[in-house]
Amino acid sequence: MMPRLGKKYELEVEEISRSREEYQSEAYRAAGLPPAPAVLVEDEVAGQGPGISEEGVEAVIRRHLGLPPLKS
Repeated sequence: MMPRLGKKYELEVEEISRSREEYQSEAYRAAGLPPAPAVLVEDEVAGQGPGISEEGVEAVIRRHLGLPPLKS
């Protein structure tokens, strides 16, 4: 999903993958990052958990770019 949306909106996409132990560590929680899996657009959590939707992430991207919402 993210590579496709990055290409569509000409955005740099950074994917970060860590071990389960690292995500559950005190240092990770202290960093203030959302529990994995999550998608962030700048500092906003655009989606989190198993219910991450492409439509929701795209809506956040469009808002950050100053674009109007997509028509349903």
